[in-house]
Amino acid sequence: MAFMTATATETSAWAYRPFDGTDADVADVGNFELELGPVHWLSQGIAHYAVAPATVLNLGIVPGSELVLDLQNLVGIDVPPGQPKDRVVDTDVLAKAVILSGALQGVGSRPSIAAEAGPLLPNVNGESGFGVSVDVIVSERWPALAVHVNSWLELSRGSLRPDWFEGAIIEGSEYSRVRPVGEWFVEHDFAADVTTVSGLVGGIWRARAGLDVDMGLREALAGGQRVSEVRVGLTWTFALWRPGSPAALL
Repeated sequence: MAFMTATATETSAWAYRPFDGTDADVADVGNFELELGPVHWLSQGIAHYAVAPATVLNLGIVPGSELVLDLQNLVGIDVPPGQPKDRVVDTDVLAKAVILSGALQGVGSRPSIAAEAGPLLPNVNGESGFGVSVDVIVSERWPALAVHVNSWLELSRGSLRPDWFEGAIIEGSEYSRVRPVGEWFVEHDFAADVTTVSGLVGGIWRARAGLDVDMGLREALAGGQRVSEVRVGLTWTFALWRPGSPAALL
């Protein structure tokens, strides 16, 4: 496929860094969204990692749907003996579709509903084998507030044991240049019998049309072990092609 020269464009979708969950919206057809976290610091127990980078790639393919690719590259700063210093984790390829158009699509005042599903890919120096992920997202937006609820089930790589995630994202006004954000979730990994309770607070700055900069501070307890994380990154949205253009037909 041949593409037009990339140009920055305004989009109705907001950045969904620095969260673990997502919203019930998708990229416009022909739009590519690069969600990049070049500055992450992760501390879990006695292990410390730089996440360089955390990457999400989104591409609007047909109206109401997008393709999503996720991965995180962990670089060990201080890891226990015997553990690999370099790991590529959380790799997956997902399809996301809007099931019910609503507030996020500018359709009345009803909630937007979307689903995101696809295979979990083997990690590098991490979990081997394949898994499956299914996430149902419900979003509602008001002038001063937006809420996105994620109900997420994964069958873990290799063992296909369930991992259940329930989370909520809360955002300030979409009209603010800088809006405060937060996320809280509970996750239970049935394979390891570990429950994680997590909270994140931060902000997203709309630097210009098509470019958002985010920062988040996350604290969690995973099976009684403290997890601390700093997330700083950006979301850059631009048009690879425009619907109906000659390039879109090649």
